[in-house]
Amino acid sequence: MQKITSKDNVFIKHIKKLRDKKYRDTQNEFVIEGIKLVAEAIQEKAQIKQIVLCDDCEKNAMLPKDLMYEIAKYECIYITEPLFKYVSELQTPQGILAIIQKKSEEIQIDYTQDIIVALDSIQDPGNLGSILRTVDSVGLTQILVSKDTADVYNSKVVRSTMGAIFRVKIIECEDFKQTLKEIKKHKFKMVASSLQTKKTIYDIDYHKKVIIIGNEANGVEKQIQELADEKVKIPMLGKAESLNASVATGIILYEYVRRNLGHLKR
Repeated sequence: MQKITSKDNVFIKHIKKLRDKKYRDTQNEFVIEGIKLVAEAIQEKAQIKQIVLCDDCEKNAMLPKDLMYEIAKYECIYITEPLFKYVSELQTPQGILAIIQKKSEEIQIDYTQDIIVALDSIQDPGNLGSILRTVDSVGLTQILVSKDTADVYNSKVVRSTMGAIFRVKIIECEDFKQTLKEIKKHKFKMVASSLQTKKTIYDIDYHKKVIIIGNEANGVEKQIQELADEKVKIPMLGKAESLNASVATGIILYEYVRRNLGHLKR
């Protein structure tokens, strides 16, 4: 059993540096933390490089026995409790984290799905994580993100996904506009969320559509809006003029679910 006790250890420094996006990109790795996320990573057969455990976890019976059995199949590194608190980003660490290898193969867009969600410059990590979780919840398996969207492998995003990050393909678009143009060639229509329209999310069909969700402050970029075949808004009866990006995405996607359920009942 390998046990580390020093902050100066190269591996400990590596974990700390993985908080930085540039370093994550260079190493092609990211960190997950907590019992649920590590269990999800194992279940979804993520590429787990190492699992790091607080050396008191087993003694205190914090980790379920069935999870400990699965963990034993991987390279496990034990560190002291003070050291675990040093590398953890949580206020109340659960004593377990893992380093995950990002998928290295080129990810292709799946054109067989009815709906593709595309995010244009979403900045808030909590919003991004919640959107990924919602996409997963409605049975979609991919999402497009523009180059200037928040980093999907930011620790707050990863935690917010509640495991969805292992099930949803994240397709990072170097040229967001060009990617959308390519998708159009596959007989998809673009739908942009916008306040500058009378058409609502209840006035469109949800077959072969790309749902474009815009930046929290500025909405969908003008050039991207020009690509849209339709612009829609969520009707609101109160005085609020707009909704949180993740809430808006959830409302739109669950209208898609409602239509599908209605179709299945016929």
